[in-house]
Amino acid sequence: MKDPLQTAVEMALASGRIQKDSLKENFAIHHKGEIDLLTDVDIACQEMIISVIKERFPEDDIIAEEKANLFEGDRNRWIVDPIDGTTNYAHGYPFFCTSIAYEVNGVMVIGVVYSPIMDELFVAVRGAGAYLNGNRIRVSSVQRLKASLLSTGFPYDITTNPDNNINHFIDFLYEAQAVRRDGSAALNLAYVACGRFDGFWEIHLNPWDLAAGALIVEEAGGSLSSISGGTFSVYGGGVIASNGLIQEAMTGVIGKGPSGRSQRIP
Repeated sequence: MKDPLQTAVEMALASGRIQKDSLKENFAIHHKGEIDLLTDVDIACQEMIISVIKERFPEDDIIAEEKANLFEGDRNRWIVDPIDGTTNYAHGYPFFCTSIAYEVNGVMVIGVVYSPIMDELFVAVRGAGAYLNGNRIRVSSVQRLKASLLSTGFPYDITTNPDNNINHFIDFLYEAQAVRRDGSAALNLAYVACGRFDGFWEIHLNPWDLAAGALIVEEAGGSLSSISGGTFSVYGGGVIASNGLIQEAMTGVIGKGPSGRSQRIP
C-alpha cells in the first residue's frame, strides 16, 4: 500500500528541483490571458506529478491547474498546483511553490507546500498538526488587527471585474499594521500557519490555490472562513485565514462593503 503523505512530499520536492534547475535556463512563457501566464516549467512539473499519481494511485482523481478538471465523483482526489506563483517564476522573482493536497471522502487530509528557493517544506496531516521542515508550527498570537501583518492577492481580470479586491485592500491598509501582496496564495497561507503573517484574504481563488495551505493553517491552530464569513470550502472561491484572534475583525472589514476612503481612490 502506497503512502499518500510520502508520495505528496516526494512529488513536491521533485517539482521544486525542476523549478530551481529550470530557473537558470531559458523557458517558454505562454499567455492564458493578458496577464495570466503559463510556463513550460509548470507543464513539466504537472506532468511529473500526474505520472507519479497515476502509477501509485490509479483509482484516484486528479485536479490540477493546467488541465481540464471535473469536480464530481466521490473518489479520493489529489489537488495540485505545480507552480503557485507562475508570474513570479516567469520574472525570476523568488516567491513561488508547489502545492499538493489529498482529499478523502470530501475531507482534506494531507497538505504539502514546498518553496524551493527557501528550501521550506510545509506539511500538515489532519489531526496531527502542521510542520515546517519537520518542526511543529503554530499561528501567531497577535490580538489586534492594527498590530497585524496581512497578505492578499488580486484576480487576473482586475481591470474588467469590479469585484477585484481593491476596495478591501485599501480598507485593510488603514486598519492593519501593513499589507503585503507577493503572488502566491499557497505560500501566503503557509506563512499564516507559521506566524509570519497574521492573516490572509483573497476573493477569487481555485481549489489548487487553497487546498494544501488551508489545511496547514487549520492544523497550525488558525481559523478559516469564506470571504463573507461563512463556512470555508476550498471550492468556495475565496478565503479569510488568520491566527483566529483577528478573524472577526478581518471579516468585519470585508463585510462593511466599499468605504468612503475606497470610493475616493480611482
